[in-house]
Amino acid sequence: MKTLALQCLLLLLPIAAHAWGDEGHEIIALIAWNYLNPLVREKVTLLLSSDSSHLTADDGIAAEATWADRLRDADRSTDKAHYDATREWHYADIELGDPDIDAACFAHPQLPSGTYASAGPAHACIVDKIDEFRRELADPRLPQSERLVALQFLLHLIGDLHQPLHLGDDQDRGGNDKRVEALGIHAGTLHHYWDTVFVERLGEHSATVAQALIADISPEQRREWRGGTPAAWAMQSFELARKVAYGELPRPDAAGRYRLGETYVREATATVRLQLERAGVRLAQVLNEALQ
Repeated sequence: MKTLALQCLLLLLPIAAHAWGDEGHEIIALIAWNYLNPLVREKVTLLLSSDSSHLTADDGIAAEATWADRLRDADRSTDKAHYDATREWHYADIELGDPDIDAACFAHPQLPSGTYASAGPAHACIVDKIDEFRRELADPRLPQSERLVALQFLLHLIGDLHQPLHLGDDQDRGGNDKRVEALGIHAGTLHHYWDTVFVERLGEHSATVAQALIADISPEQRREWRGGTPAAWAMQSFELARKVAYGELPRPDAAGRYRLGETYVREATATVRLQLERAGVRLAQVLNEALQ
């Protein structure tokens, strides 16, 4: 049953659809909002209201879930300071042929003493950054500015952790080097299809999709999904990359392009739906624990 607070928040969203770039992250944030404890909602709202970066629209948790991408890309065409410092935090390239999460996470570099997670090493993976930012958000002794950044990164990175091609890699930059096409869909990269195309198939508007997915989540699923660690969730995403995203691919044609059939598109869309639901439930769990 959807809460009045969620319904009000949904009405404030812009109606234009984006991607697991934007649309997917908005959906995840709205699912999480539905499961936040009332006091945690207040703390999240207060923290987000202090964001003066102007990198996202002033639309609350859904817009703020895209902040980490906006920060990364803010100087991508100039000095690339934010881009180089944070881009590797969004994924972990776990190779299909050698699924070593420790190697994909650069052997888990430790934050130097006295260093905030937002200023940590550039060569760090999504799993470790989620753990670091979760600890910071839970520490009321830290400056509000750092706890805000921790929240903004968590809103985004927990979503990225559930995109299978942010965890699985076939020596193709997470599907970015594989060209695919499907009937009635513009050609693009395999990564783009999982980031964007399969999300868009769930519906045009983030608010509408979020409502449908919330209604689809059972109490038993919530209890199951709330368990585990970011590392375990990462390996779950990796397995979906291995079995579905890569495992169900047809053979490439003579030009090296993969033509996706109806079965692949249907199974991929169902997998994306499941991952958005899991991410929303788990994001809520992380925030509820950190801000209780």
